[in-house]
Amino acid sequence: MKILLIAYDSGMYIHTFPIGLAYIASVLRKEGFEVEIYSQDIHHYPESHLVDYLDKNRFDVVGVGVIGGYYQYRKLLRISEAINRSKHRPFYVIAGHGPSPEPDFFLRKTQADVAIIGEGEVTIIELLKAVAAKKPLASVKGIAYRQQGKTIINERRELIQDIDSIPMPAYDIFPIKYYRLLREPNCTNTDFVLPMISGRGCTFKCTFCYRMDKGFRPRSAEGIIEEIKLLKADYGINYVAFFDELLMSSVARTEEICKAFIRKKLNVKWHCNGRLNYAKPDVLKLMKQAGCVFINYGIESMDNGVLAKMNKALKVEQIVKGIEATLKAGVSPGFNILFGNIGDTKATLDKAVKFLLEYDDGAQLRTIRPVTPYPGSPLYYHAIETGLLKDCEDFYENKHKNSDLISVNFTQVSDKELHTMLFEANKVLISNYFGNKTKQALEEARKLYLESNSDFRGFRQT
Repeated sequence: MKILLIAYDSGMYIHTFPIGLAYIASVLRKEGFEVEIYSQDIHHYPESHLVDYLDKNRFDVVGVGVIGGYYQYRKLLRISEAINRSKHRPFYVIAGHGPSPEPDFFLRKTQADVAIIGEGEVTIIELLKAVAAKKPLASVKGIAYRQQGKTIINERRELIQDIDSIPMPAYDIFPIKYYRLLREPNCTNTDFVLPMISGRGCTFKCTFCYRMDKGFRPRSAEGIIEEIKLLKADYGINYVAFFDELLMSSVARTEEICKAFIRKKLNVKWHCNGRLNYAKPDVLKLMKQAGCVFINYGIESMDNGVLAKMNKALKVEQIVKGIEATLKAGVSPGFNILFGNIGDTKATLDKAVKFLLEYDDGAQLRTIRPVTPYPGSPLYYHAIETGLLKDCEDFYENKHKNSDLISVNFTQVSDKELHTMLFEANKVLISNYFGNKTKQALEEARKLYLESNSDFRGFRQT
């Protein structure tokens, strides 16, 4: 079978390497399927190009995966229209965190043949073998499909417990020389960056998270190291961005990975998603020694009441202590804060702004975004139960217009008031960031002209 996997265009100058798609491509090739990547992302192809491409090139299957989000949803609709318009329409499969929680809605909207629910590496192989043998789709776990005008949702598939058993992403069929130009915090102009995953799942259960998989399944340190060595040798990667939900799943695991990196003398920069529960001075010192230059923390709020309502399992005191320890260790922290959650007020927003100003190290522009109850999250079902949201269609068609605009308001103020408060808060944060950048640029100019700094390379943005 000949399969086309679509890397969709998100409108970015440099796109993030589509690691999920690369894992699917890898398992398909391992099973003997012929796989081609349609790189809409790097070429910014319009959907009309996809129609022409499918008309001129025959494929048995076409697949695309998206996460939840207003842009991804609308992009998927346009891609689906193009696929359905093609003369030789292939068997069409959708997947990802977007369709997984509400497969009926997505199947009706896209007219896809099948939606894969949850992890796809095992499911896609069983599905395509069933399609090739013309077996009933009812035998395939982890999918939903349309039959006689109705959506059939099969039994969920068990999670892959041994993540190391999954073959490495199919790097060789992707334009890595393009993707490695991605810029991440504290990388230099000569760094080549690529994302990896260190495990799947998360040990926590925040109400706004739409992750469907239960529990945490780590990769072995040896498996991670083997992949990093390949990326260094074959693609010149010297900065690894761990994009999975939580590398810092415990003190013991974080120490194990760092000690292995040091022992193997990997000599790469890296960043990860972390938990402030585990941001201990000794751990952070080890992370710095192992090459960590940035830890992205999910802080969400600087109010204990709001943190409790979102089931964050974190206290303000831990946040402050962890951020101070991170900065002291010489590692940049990422500050992710949400507003508009249950219990939020102007006072809780003011606390967040004050905190961000106090601990800003200038590594990133950080703004405060509204909380979004993505389908699949406990907050989404709470919104439906309380009448704030009707259903998935109401979310995607009426409410979720942009990630920086409120989709569902869980506070006691109006949407207009909430947006006004966000504007005022972010005006302060944006002014602070660019004010500091202006000071840095002027200091460079002073050294250039008044101290004859011959190392100056121009007033550049990158």
